Formats: sequence, C-alpha cells, structure tokens
Amino acid sequence: MANRIKDEEELRKLSGEMRYLEQTAETLQQRISMMNAAMTDLTYANMTLEGIEKEKENAELLVPIGGSSYVKVKLANPDKVIVRIGAGVSTEKTLPEAKAIVKERLGELEKTLQSAQQQFAQVAQRINADRSRLESMLAAAR
Repeated sequence: MANRIKDEEELRKLSGEMRYLEQTAETLQQRISMMNAAMTDLTYANMTLEGIEKEKENAELLVPIGGSSYVKVKLANPDKVIVRIGAGVSTEKTLPEAKAIVKERLGELEKTLQSAQQQFAQVAQRINADRSRLESMLAAAR
C-alpha cells in the first residue's frame, strides 16, 4: 500500500515535470523562431549594405516597401547610413561602421541562437527520458 502511494506520488511529480519541460520546450522553440527571423533580417541588411557600397551617388535603386512592392529612389549619399541603436533611437553612421554594427549583431545573435538550441536539445532529451520512465512505471503498475 505504501509502495502504491509512493508510486502515485512519483507519477504525479513526473507528470508535472513533463508539463513544465514541454512548456519550456515550446517557449524555446518560439525564441529560436524569432532569432531565426532576426538573423534573416540582419543578413538582408548586411547584403544590402554590401550592395550600396558598390553604388555611386544618385544611383537609382528599388527599395522594398512590403507586399512585394518597391519604390524607385535615388541614392543621395552612399557613405551614410541610419542605424537603430536601441530604444527607438537611431543615429547616422558611416557605411563601414554600419556594416560592422550589423555583423556584430549577427555574431551575437548566432551565439544566442546556439545557446537556445543547446537548451532545447537538453530539454528534449529530458522529456524523452521522463517519457520513457513514465511509460515503464505505467507498465509496471499494470
């Protein structure tokens, strides 16, 4: 009888832990997805800056405005770029400075992404171990 109560207690504890781990895994997946989107955005920004570097003043460019639509513009000053520095604040930087900022952000994001992927792998491994343990406990209880 005492063993059965102990087993039921352990099953409840294991079940609760699995719910927590599954929620953690879902949160990590969402973070990873957002980081992948941010990396794509920064990669496009980097490619655009490299393209602008090759252009001359008054060059005609097509600038995406969303919805697969573009506007034709003339490049006023290819050596200056407005870069967001945080909290809704932007500042003018030289093209090389802007490229360095974007590359630095990409590098930081890659490290953060790798860390989140490692955490996700650990959580997934723990979920699988707990699931196996739960299945064997349920089989033994039958």
